[in-house]
Amino acid sequence: MRSIIGIAVVEVRLFLRDRSNIFFVFVFPLLLILLLGSQFGANSAQARVALSGAPGTELAEALSGQLEEDGLEVSPAGAASIRDQLSRGRTDVGIFISDDDAAAFAAGRPADIEVVTASQSAAQAVLQEVRASIQAVSTERRQQSLLESAGVGAPEAAAALKQAKESVQQPRVELVDTNDVTQVFQGLGRFDLGATQQLLLFVFLSSLTGAATLIKARRLGVIARVMAAPVSSWQALAGQALGRFGIAAVQGGYIMAGTALLFGVDWGNPLLAGLVLAFFCAVSAAAAMVVGALMDNDAAAAGVGVGLGLVLAGLGGSMVPPEFFSEALQAVSRATPHRWAYDAFADIQRHDGTLVDILPQLGVLAAMALALLALGSFLLRRSLSRAL
Repeated sequence: MRSIIGIAVVEVRLFLRDRSNIFFVFVFPLLLILLLGSQFGANSAQARVALSGAPGTELAEALSGQLEEDGLEVSPAGAASIRDQLSRGRTDVGIFISDDDAAAFAAGRPADIEVVTASQSAAQAVLQEVRASIQAVSTERRQQSLLESAGVGAPEAAAALKQAKESVQQPRVELVDTNDVTQVFQGLGRFDLGATQQLLLFVFLSSLTGAATLIKARRLGVIARVMAAPVSSWQALAGQALGRFGIAAVQGGYIMAGTALLFGVDWGNPLLAGLVLAFFCAVSAAAAMVVGALMDNDAAAAGVGVGLGLVLAGLGGSMVPPEFFSEALQAVSRATPHRWAYDAFADIQRHDGTLVDILPQLGVLAAMALALLALGSFLLRRSLSRAL
C-alpha cells in the first residue's frame, strides 16, 4: 500500500508544480463562478437601491427601513458613487436626500426627494417599488402630523400609529407558481447553481487534460522504471489511478471550499457533498487513465481532453441546467457522469436530501468509475509494451 500511495503523491506533486495549471485550475473556476453568479444567479434580479445624503436623519432612517421591509436591497453611498453605479448598471435606482429635505421632513413639511433610475428596462419596475415605499413613508408621516395637530404629543402619536398598524391585519396576496422549472430552482443562492456546474466541469476537464502527464511518464520510461523496482504491475496501475483521483480531489475540494468561503455557496450536508465529489472524482480519474493509455501524443491528448470534457459537460448540464433540456436531450444527458452528479448535488442543496435519496446517483457513478478503471488499467498495461 505504501508504494501505491507514494506513486499517487508523486503524480499530485507533478501536477501542482506545473505553473500553467495555477490559473486554469485554481483561479479561473472561481472567476467564472463569480461572473455567472453575478449575471445569472438566482438572486441577481433582486432590486438594488442606493441611498445618498443625510445619514442618520429621521427621513433617511424611515425610508431605508421601509425599502428593506418591502424587500429591496438598500446600500448607502456617496452621490458621485451612486451616479457611477447607475451608469454602469450596478444599481437600479438611486435616491438622493439633501439636508433641506431631511429638515423639512422632520418639521412635518413636504420634502422633495431626487430619484434617478438606471437605463436598464428592469429599473422601471424597481422605480415603481421605490415609489410605493416612499408613499408608505409619506402616508405614515402625514398621519402622525394630523394627530399632532389635533393636540396629541409626538410620542403618543407614534405609539398610537404603531399600535394601530399591529392591530390591523394587512391584506395578503399569495402567489402560486405552477411552473415546474421555476419551482425546481427555488431556494438556490446566487452562486449555488453556477458553483455546482463549474465544479463538475473543471474537475472532469482538468482530469482529462492531466492525462498528458501519464503519456509523458510512459514516454520517459518512468512507469517502466517503477515496475522494475519491487513494485508489481497492479500496484503501479493502482498508484496511477490514485494519483489521477488525488488531482481531481484537490481541485474539487478547493472549489467547494473557496466558493463556500468567498461566495457563501450552500453545499448542503458537507459529508454527502464530499461523498458525491469523491465518486465523481473517481469517474474523472478513470476516464483520464483511459485517455492517457489510448493516446501516445501528450499534446493531442490535451486537445482531446479539452474537447471531450467540454462536450460531456455541456450534455451533462454543466453549461445549461438540464431542467431546460428537451426529453430526447434529457435521455442523452444521463449517459454522462456530470448529469448524475448534478442530480445528486441538486437533491442535497435544494431538497436537503439524505444518503438514501442520492444512493441511485452514487450507484451509477460507482459503476461508471469501476468500468472505466478496469478499461483504463487494461489499456495502460498493454500500452507499456507499445513503442512511443
